[in-house]
Amino acid sequence: MGKLLNQILKENDIKNISPEDYRELAKEIRIRLVRSVSRTGGHLASNLGAVELTMALHLCLDFPEDKLVWDVGHQSYVHKLLTGRADVFDTLRSMGGLSGFPKVRENPSDTFDTGHSSTSVSVALGLAKARELRGGEEKVFAVIGDGALSGGMAFEALNNAAELHSGLVIVLNDNKMSIAPGVGGMANYLAKIRANQKYRNLKASVENALDKIPNLGQPIAHKIKKTKDSLKRLLIPGMLFEDMGLIYIGPVDGHNIGEMVTAFQTAASVKDQAVLVHVLTSKGKGYKPAEKNPSLFHGIGAFRVRDGEPLETEKLTYTKIFEQWLLERGGEQENLVSVCAAMPDGTGVRAFSERYPERFFDVGIAEEHAVTFAAGLAAGGMRPVVSLYSTFLQRAYDQLLHDVCLNNMPVILTVDRSGIVGQDGETHQGIFDISYLSSMPNMTILSPMDGAELVESLDFALKISGPVAVRYPRGEAFRYGKRNREPLEYGRAEILERGKDVLILAVGNMVEHALEAAEKLRGDSISSTVVNMRFVKPFDGDLVLEQAAGHRLIVTMEDNVYSGGFSEKILAFLRQKGQNRLDCLAVCLPDEFIEHGRPDELYRKYGLDAATVAGRIQEALSGRKRRKP
Repeated sequence: MGKLLNQILKENDIKNISPEDYRELAKEIRIRLVRSVSRTGGHLASNLGAVELTMALHLCLDFPEDKLVWDVGHQSYVHKLLTGRADVFDTLRSMGGLSGFPKVRENPSDTFDTGHSSTSVSVALGLAKARELRGGEEKVFAVIGDGALSGGMAFEALNNAAELHSGLVIVLNDNKMSIAPGVGGMANYLAKIRANQKYRNLKASVENALDKIPNLGQPIAHKIKKTKDSLKRLLIPGMLFEDMGLIYIGPVDGHNIGEMVTAFQTAASVKDQAVLVHVLTSKGKGYKPAEKNPSLFHGIGAFRVRDGEPLETEKLTYTKIFEQWLLERGGEQENLVSVCAAMPDGTGVRAFSERYPERFFDVGIAEEHAVTFAAGLAAGGMRPVVSLYSTFLQRAYDQLLHDVCLNNMPVILTVDRSGIVGQDGETHQGIFDISYLSSMPNMTILSPMDGAELVESLDFALKISGPVAVRYPRGEAFRYGKRNREPLEYGRAEILERGKDVLILAVGNMVEHALEAAEKLRGDSISSTVVNMRFVKPFDGDLVLEQAAGHRLIVTMEDNVYSGGFSEKILAFLRQKGQNRLDCLAVCLPDEFIEHGRPDELYRKYGLDAATVAGRIQEALSGRKRRKP
C-alpha cells in the first residue's frame, strides 16, 4: 500500500507524517487511487486533482470534531484514505463496501451525505450557524468545485453567508471543469482570475518593499489601504466574491501543500465573516491518461493501468441509441434543439453539439434553468430535447410542473439512467421519476422495453403537442427478438405473450425480466400473459381491465419505488373499477433509498430479478390455492 500510507490508520494520523514526506505520500495516494479505481471503476480524475488539497485540509482540521462538507462528494476518495479506510478501499463502490460518496454511517469524519451538486455551502453555513447558537468551537469548511459554483443554489448560499456573518471557510476547488469544461458567466469570471496574476505579483512586491522601509512602512501601508479595493477591481475584473461580502483569498496553488495550509489557517482565524479560498488544481494530475482526457476519467469503469484503456468492450447502450437518433432527427428538423446540464458525454448529446453547435445549449450545472429555458425555447417555436439523468431531473420538479406542464409546452425530456443505476448508490438511483413525473398534469410518460422501441418512442414524442418524458435505463440495450410488433399508439399497451394463469404488466426495463420470469414459470406449467405497458401515463386501462378478469394473479413490474409508482396506480385503478377481489403482486422497489452495488446484485436483493419474480409468483399462486375451499 505504501510505507507512508500504511502509517495512516485513523483520522488525523497525517499530522504524524513529516512535511518533507508530503510529496511522497501524495505519490503513494495517487498510485493507490489509480490501482483501485482501475478495478472497481469510479471517479478518478477529480480525486487525482484533489490529493494535495485534501492533505492540506486534513493538516488544518481535527476530525471528526471539525466539519468538512464535500460538494457532490465524488472527490472524497482521498479523504476516505486519510481517515483510516485504506485497508478496505478496494471494496469501493462494491455492494457492502465503501461508498463512492461521503457517508456518515461509514465514518463520523464524513460530515454529511452528499451526491448532488451545489449544496455544500448551504449545508456548511447551517453547520456554522448551529455552532454559534450552541457556543461550539469547531471549524467548518465547505469544498465546492468551479462547475458546482455555477448552480443557482450555490449563489443563494453565498449571498446568505455574507449576510449571516458566520465564520465559515469555503474552498473553491477550481480545476477549470465540472464533468465537461465549464460554461457560462462564472466560468468566464474564474478564467479571468486565473489568467490575471498582476494583482498578486504587485501586492507581493509592494509588501516586500514596505517591509524594507524602517518606521515608514506601516504608515504608508495604512495610507494605501484605501486604494486596495480599487486596485483589485482594476486588475481582477469584478471581484464578485468581495462585492458579495465575502473575504477572498487566492488564487492559491492547489498542489502546494504549504501554501494551502497557510491560506486555510488564515481563513479559519476569521470568526465573523465567511472566507472563500480560491484553489487552482489540475484534474487528473499524476496519471497521464487522466490528464489528457479528464472528462473520460471523471467517472470510468474498469481500465488497464498502463494506458488507461477501458477493459469493457463497447456495447450498444440506450444512451448510444438516443445519441444516433438525435443526430438523425437534428438533420431532418431545423427547429430541434438540444439542452443539457454539464453532461454532454454522459447523456449522449456530444455528437449533436459538434454537428449543430448553434442548436446545442449546455447550461452548466443548472437543471432548474435547463428545464425553464427549454420551456422558453418551446414557446418561441423550437422543439427542445432536454437530456438529464433521472436523479438530476428531480432537482427541477417545480420548473417541470409550473413552467413546462402548466403551460403545456412541447418539451421532450430524455430521462437517462432511470431505474437502478448501480455503484453510485443512493444519490444516483433513478427510482423516483415515475412517481414525480406521473403526478403532473399534461405530462406523457413513455418507458420503452428495448432499443428499437426507444427510437419509436422518441419519434412518437415528436408528434405529441405537450410535454413528454421518455425514460430509459443505463447500460446495454435489450433487444426483443420477435418481429411484427404492434405500432405505437398513444396510451396503448402491447401484449407480447398470452397465457391463462398470470397477467404480468411490465414497464420499460422490467419487460425483459418479465419475459424471463414467464419462461421459468412455463417450465412449471404456469402460463403468463406478458404486457409491455409502453406508456406509464396514460396507461392502457382498457387493456388492464379486459385482461385482469381472465387471470388468477395480476403482477405489476417496475424499476421505481412503490409510493406514487406504476404498481400503486394500477392497484388503485382496479379498486376504483370494483375489482377488489383480484389477487395482485407488486414487483417494485421499497420506499427507501437503495445502496450501491452492481445492478444485477441489487435486482436480486430487492426481488426484481427473473428468478425471484418467478418464485414470488409461484408462492402467490400456491397461497391462493390454499385459501380456496
